[in-house]
Amino acid sequence: MKKTLILSLFLIIGYGLSAQQDALFSQYMFNKLVVNAAYAGSRDVLSATAVNRYQWVGLDGGPKTLTFSLHSPLRNEKIAVGMYLYSDKIGMIHDYGFMFNYAYRLLLGDGKLSFGIQAGLKHIKIEWDKSTVFDQDDIYWLTQPVTKPRIDANFGLYYYNELFYVGLSSKNLFENSIIQSKDKDVIYTTLARHFYLMGGYAFKISEDFIFRPSALIKYTLHAPPNMDFNASAFFFNTLWLGLSYRTWNNAAVFLTQIVITDNLYVGYSYDTYLNSEVQTHFKGSHEIMVGYDINLFKSRQLTPRYF
Repeated sequence: MKKTLILSLFLIIGYGLSAQQDALFSQYMFNKLVVNAAYAGSRDVLSATAVNRYQWVGLDGGPKTLTFSLHSPLRNEKIAVGMYLYSDKIGMIHDYGFMFNYAYRLLLGDGKLSFGIQAGLKHIKIEWDKSTVFDQDDIYWLTQPVTKPRIDANFGLYYYNELFYVGLSSKNLFENSIIQSKDKDVIYTTLARHFYLMGGYAFKISEDFIFRPSALIKYTLHAPPNMDFNASAFFFNTLWLGLSYRTWNNAAVFLTQIVITDNLYVGYSYDTYLNSEVQTHFKGSHEIMVGYDINLFKSRQLTPRYF
């Protein structure tokens, strides 16, 4: 528990210094609703996705993230709705919440331009009862900062067609204070506004081989940009294989997805750190994703979904 306490207190301070507060995902290209509110309905089916991420394996108190998202267009094809739940636990810090989603979509050229908004409740809880304290004079232990739920909102733009997508989004629009002293005269942490730029293209080499490069760039004030570059290949409409490089933590990501049926697909990714000093402490990160699609409006013709 000592490692857990040290890690947790370090991350509390890091929340305010680095401002990189959103959970990290390696399979973002298959789970974009948690990054961009305008992604809702873009698969043209009722789409449910669950992701379980276990980061920094081997470190007591390492991040564990769980999300579940659900979104679909309505009978009026211009409108899509959705929601997602998330839980992100790091040591004795537990960040969780839910967001409701609305998107409005317009035909533009050979694709659709979507405007999306998310609103919901976010809360960060510090589980002091799970800590073991060796320094009774530690300022964090003496003051034990408090938290409370906050209403927040996210916004996104997303343009896509069968072979291409590009999106721009922002999260934590209200920049609420989330960790403060009990008398509220000192604010330790606020939710920093995050900006995301993403894009990808599917090159149709043949009917049985699709090559898809993509990229995600995350920016937050007072923090270096976090860039994720991916190259994936899709074989026989069944198997995705991909490789990513993430600049923030100098990590390589190996990912795969199997399309089991027209409705069900399962994905897995493994992060390994290229810094030898980091590798001595962490044994990489695992991420499992399960997705299920239901065609509510079978009269509509569905195009192949590469995103």
